[in-house]
Amino acid sequence: MDLTKAEEGKEYIVKQIATDDEELDAFLFSLGCYSGEAITVVSRRRGGCVVSIKDGRYNIDDQLAAAIIVE
Repeated sequence: MDLTKAEEGKEYIVKQIATDDEELDAFLFSLGCYSGEAITVVSRRRGGCVVSIKDGRYNIDDQLAAAIIVE
């Protein structure tokens, strides 16, 4: 499932980044969002969500959240 369908407050493990855009992939990697890393949806906003990765919180849009596949 992708991150747009994830429950708030539940921790997930990133399974893969489903994108052919190398720039997007590099951006997510710089945030610490890569395969095997824990990620939590803190809250939902219109058009996106706030996620917690490692010690940081980031606001990402739905397009970006759809590219993050979690298990």
